[in-house]
Formats: sequence, C-alpha cells, structure tokens
Amino acid sequence: MVSRKDANKARLKRHKRVRAKISGTAARPRLCVYRSNANISAQIIDDVAGVTLVSASTHEKEFEGNNGGNKEAAKWVGQTIGARAAAKGITEVVFDRGGYLYHGRVSELADGARESGLKF
Repeated sequence: MVSRKDANKARLKRHKRVRAKISGTAARPRLCVYRSNANISAQIIDDVAGVTLVSASTHEKEFEGNNGGNKEAAKWVGQTIGARAAAKGITEVVFDRGGYLYHGRVSELADGARESGLKF
C-alpha cells in the first residue's frame, strides 16, 4: 500500500513534469486545479505576469454548508470559474490538472467550465 506522503510526492512530480510543458499567457491563461479530500479549487493564472486573474473554490461563502469533496461541488466550481472568466473576457485557457488523473472531480470541474463557455 502506498502511503499518502508518497502518493503526494508522486503527484508533485507529475505536476512538475506537466508544468515544464505548459504555461499561461495573457491571451491564453492557465486553468489550474487543486484538489484535497474535503475541497476543490481552481484558478486562472497568467504566468507571464505572475498574476491570478480569476479563482473559485468550495471554501467560498456562497458554497457554505455543502460538501466540498464531491463531484457536484467540482461541477459548481467549474461553472463558477467559467462565469467569472467570461465576465473578465477570458474565453480560452490551457488546462492544468495539477498532476491529478483526469477522472472524477477533476473531469467534472473541466466539464462545468466548458459548459460555462471556456474552451480548452
């Protein structure tokens, strides 16, 4: 059985490998996902300027009282970040899954963002 410490170490290694290949620009920023057992969050980042343009998370007040660690929460975060990005005029992003498998909550977040009009 793999310990949690080793699993996170492997995830960080995968994340580092992916980040070497993708980067967010002003024209096409990076949609970065972070997932924990209890919550999920996403940010849209311009790596050239080193600035977070938009963010959404299950830690926010609007989401309070719900379970942040399930697929419905991930879909809500995706839809929220898509709507906030559209309000700022962002339509295309590069998806950074953060070393996580594109499965479950990560794919639900991506689907929610696509439903809100983000292209990636």
